[in-house]
Amino acid sequence: MTKQPNNNYLLLTIIKSKKKFSKNLYDHIFFIIFIFLFPLTSIYAQNNTNISGEYSSIPLKDVITHIESQTNYKFYFLEEWTQGIKVNNTFNNEKLSSVLETILEDTSLNFHILNTTNRIILIENGLVYDELPKGFFGPEEASEEKNSTRITNNSPPPVFYNTDNQSKKTYQVTKIGKSDLDNLRETYLLTGRAINSSTGNPIQDLAIRTKGSNLITVTDANGNYSLELPAGHNVLNIRAMGIASTEREIIMFNNGNLDLLMEEGLQQLDEVVVEADAFKNVEEAITGSEQIDSEESKNIPLVLGERDILSVAKALPGISSAGEGAMGLNVRGGKTDQNLVLLDDAVIYNPQHFFGIFQALNPFTTKGVDIYKGAIPVEFGGRLSSVFDIRTKNGNEEKLSGEGSVGPVTANLALEIPLEKEKSSLIVGGRAAYADWILRSLDEESLNNSNASFFDGIIKYHNKVNEKNDVKATAYYSRDAFSITSDSLYKYNNRLFSLRWNHNINDKTNTALILNNSNYGFGIDFDGETNTDFNLDYGINETEIKYKLRTSLNTKNTLDYGASAKYYSVNPGSIEPDGNESDIAPRSIDNEQAVEGALFIGDELTLNEKLSVNLGVRYAFFAALGKATQRTYEDGMPKNESTVQDTISYSNGENIKTYGGPEVRLSARYLFTPDFSVKASLNNSYQFLHTLSNNTTVSPIDTWKLSDLNIAPQKGYQASLGFYKNFKENEYELSIEGYYKKMEDVLDFKTGANLFLNENVETQILQGDGKAYGVEFLLKKKSGDLNGWLSYTYSRSLYRFDSEFSEERINNGDFFPSNFDKPHDVSVITNYRFTRRYSISANFVYQTGRPITYPIGTFRFNNADFVAFSDRNKFRIPDFYRLDLGLNIEGNHKKNKLAHSFVTISVYNVLGRNNPYSVFFVTDDGEVKALQSSIFSIPIPSITYNFKF
Repeated sequence: MTKQPNNNYLLLTIIKSKKKFSKNLYDHIFFIIFIFLFPLTSIYAQNNTNISGEYSSIPLKDVITHIESQTNYKFYFLEEWTQGIKVNNTFNNEKLSSVLETILEDTSLNFHILNTTNRIILIENGLVYDELPKGFFGPEEASEEKNSTRITNNSPPPVFYNTDNQSKKTYQVTKIGKSDLDNLRETYLLTGRAINSSTGNPIQDLAIRTKGSNLITVTDANGNYSLELPAGHNVLNIRAMGIASTEREIIMFNNGNLDLLMEEGLQQLDEVVVEADAFKNVEEAITGSEQIDSEESKNIPLVLGERDILSVAKALPGISSAGEGAMGLNVRGGKTDQNLVLLDDAVIYNPQHFFGIFQALNPFTTKGVDIYKGAIPVEFGGRLSSVFDIRTKNGNEEKLSGEGSVGPVTANLALEIPLEKEKSSLIVGGRAAYADWILRSLDEESLNNSNASFFDGIIKYHNKVNEKNDVKATAYYSRDAFSITSDSLYKYNNRLFSLRWNHNINDKTNTALILNNSNYGFGIDFDGETNTDFNLDYGINETEIKYKLRTSLNTKNTLDYGASAKYYSVNPGSIEPDGNESDIAPRSIDNEQAVEGALFIGDELTLNEKLSVNLGVRYAFFAALGKATQRTYEDGMPKNESTVQDTISYSNGENIKTYGGPEVRLSARYLFTPDFSVKASLNNSYQFLHTLSNNTTVSPIDTWKLSDLNIAPQKGYQASLGFYKNFKENEYELSIEGYYKKMEDVLDFKTGANLFLNENVETQILQGDGKAYGVEFLLKKKSGDLNGWLSYTYSRSLYRFDSEFSEERINNGDFFPSNFDKPHDVSVITNYRFTRRYSISANFVYQTGRPITYPIGTFRFNNADFVAFSDRNKFRIPDFYRLDLGLNIEGNHKKNKLAHSFVTISVYNVLGRNNPYSVFFVTDDGEVKALQSSIFSIPIPSITYNFKF
C-alpha cells in the first residue's frame, strides 16, 4: 500500500530564477528536490535486520508486506509502480539491503533506507538524494567541507522533470532505465527497433533527431537504431518518408531500450523529394564506394532498351571495360578476374549475356548494387580490385504484384507472391532473348543457321520468422548459346544458390549465417565438314559457409567480425569426340581442388564529431589440395620442359601448397563541415584464383585456375585520398579521389601460349608486377527537372615482366600498358523531365583507345615470310565515343488501374560511330593488311514496353 511520510521530514522546493551561471544568476528553475535535514546514512547503508522467505511468482506488493511483517520497517511507494512485477527468489537470513537489491534488480525501482526512523522509500527510475554535489547552487554557495560520499564535484546533477508541462504535450513521457549511484554519467545509450504498426515490417532509414541539438541517428535495414543522449529530459523528433512524423519525450536515467511503433502517413504534396542518406557520401568513412539502385537504370538509354545496372556502373569513375561487347569490368586498372561479383552473397562468375552486351540479371528482381573499389569491407576478400555486392528484392508480403517488359530481342517478367501475409513471400523472375529471328532475317546466307539466345531465372524466398529471426533463400540459373558460324556452338552457364539466416541476439548484436554454392561452366560443340567433331567442357564450382556478427558496443564503436570457409573444385577441361566417325581422341585434365578461409574483425570507430575511422584486419588462408600431379623446376630457371626437376604425385586431399597472410583495412574520414570531408584509405589483399586468357578482350571461354605449387597468388596494395563536397542543400554532389595501386605476381602469357587442355600450363604463364594510378572526378545533380552526372577518370594501368631470360621478359623488362589501359574516360548521363509523364535522356561516352600490338615489318628466313611485331601494346586503336538518346513516356497515374505502363524509345549510337571492337591483321598477296571489327557501327533504334501491376 501507499504510506505517507510523517512530519519528521521536510520537503524543500528550492526555486531560483533570473540568474546566470557565469554571473552567479540562474536562468532556469530547478524542480522539486528531497532534502532530509537530519543525519542520515548513505543510500546503501547496511542494517542488521535479516530477512527469510521463499517467493515463487509472488507479486512485489505482497513480498513488501511480508518483509514489513518481519521487520520494524515501513515502505512508502505508489502501488502502480509495483503492478505486474513478480518475485522469484529464496532468502535465508539475509540482510535487508541485499534482499531489496535482489528483488528490485530487474525493475525500474530504486530504494532508500532511513535507518533512524525505520522507513524505506521506493522511487521509480530515479534516486532519493540525501545530499547534493558541491557547487550545485553555484560556486559562491559551494561548501569547503570534504564529503565522504560517492557524490562528488564531478557527479552529474540529479534528473528533474516538471510534470506541469506534460498537460500541454500531445505525446507521452517515457522513462528509460533507472539511476545507479555507481554509474552516474552525463550521457546514456538509447537503443531500439522501429516497426510499422500496420505491416509489422521494420522501418529502414527512419531519422531520429534530438530536438534542439544535432544528435541524430538512422535505423538500419532491420529497423534497429542506437543513439547516445544526455542524461535527463530529451525530446525525439522522428520522421521518415511514408511514416507519420511524431515526437517522443523521454527521460534518460540509464541505458535502455525504446521500440518505436510507427503509423503510416499520407500527405498530399505538390512534389516529393526523397533525401535518404543525404550526407552519406560525405559522412561515411570508406573511400571509393558507389551505390546504384536498379531504378537508376530506368531512364538511361542503353543498347536495345535493356535496363542494366552493370552498364550504369561503367558510367561511374574508375570503372570501364576493354571495349564495346567485351565481357567483364576493369576497376581502377585491375583485370576482370580481380572483381568479386556477388548475387545475394553467392559468387556469380559471369554476370553478363552475349559477350557483355546484356547483363545476366533480371532488372525487376534486382534491388541494387553496392560497389567497393577503394576501402573494401573487412568481410570480403579473395580479389584485388573491387566488390560488386548485388542484392535482390524481397517479395511483396501483402498482395500479388508484378513487373515486366517486352523489347526488340528480350522479354522480362517478375512476380511477387505473398505466402503468409506480413510474414513470408516469394519473388520469381525470368528473362529470355529471341534474337535468332533477327539473324535469320538478314540477307546473309552465312548467318541463316546462326543462333544467339539466352535466358536466366531467379527465385527468392523470404520469411520473417519473428522479430529476431529472418530467413532468405535465393536460387539462380542462366544459360547462353550462340553460333555465328555454322560449325561451332558456344554455350556457358551460371548456377548459384544461397541461404541466409539473420538473427538478432539482442539490441546490440546482429548475426548472419550464410551458406552458398556457385557453379560456372562453358562448352563448345563443334560440328564441321571433316571428321573432327568434338564436345569440349570446362567447369568451376565453389561452396562457402560464412558466419558474421555486428555488435554496437556504444555510439562510438561498432564491431564487425566473423569467419568464412570455402571449398573449390575445378574441372580444367575435357574433350570428347562427337560421333563415331570423329577422329578426335578423348582427353581430360585432372580436377583441381582447394580450400580458402578467413578470420576477420573490424571496428567502426567514431573518435569525435569530425573524425571517424574504420580499422580492420582479415587473415586469409589458402591450401591447394590433391589429388594432383605437380612438377618442380630448377630454381632461378625458366619453367619449361628442359628445366623439370621432379614430378610429384599427391593423394586425394593431401596438401600441395599453402598460402596466406594478413589483410589490413584502414580508412578514415575527417569532417570539416557537415557537407565537406576528406577521406583516406589503405589496404592490401590476396587473390588465389586467376583467369587464363590469351585473348585481347575477355571471352566467356576463359578458364579459371587455382594457385598451386608453381602459380603464386596475386597480391595487391592500394592507397587512396579523396575530397567530398555537397552543394545547394545536397542537390549537388562533388567528389575528387586519387589512388595508387601496386600489384605483385599478376599473370600474363607467353606469345602463342597454349592454355586450354594443357597439363603443365605454368610453362605458358608469366608472373610479374603491376601498378595503377589515377584521379576520379564525379559531379552529380540529384534532383530537379534536370538531373544526372558527369564523371571523368584519368588513369593508367601498367605491367612489367622482367627476367634475365628472354623467354620470360616482355618489352625488355620495362612497364607497358595493359590491354585495358585507357588514360581518359568521360561519361555524361542526363535526364530532363518535361512533365510527370514525359522525359528525355542522354548518355555520352568518350574513352581513349585501348592498347594494341601492331606488325611493323616483314622478314624472310629459310625461304619463309615472317611478320615482325612492335613492342607489346605500343600502339592504340582509335578513340571510342558514343551518344545514346531516349524518350521516356509514363502512363497516366490513375490509382485504380489494372497495370501501370512505361515506354522507352531509344536510339543507341545516334552518331553512327564505327567504334572498333578489335583490330587484326591478315596477309593478302604477301601484304599485311589491318582489318577492324565493330559491334554496333550504325544507330540502333528500339522501343521497350514496361508494365507494373
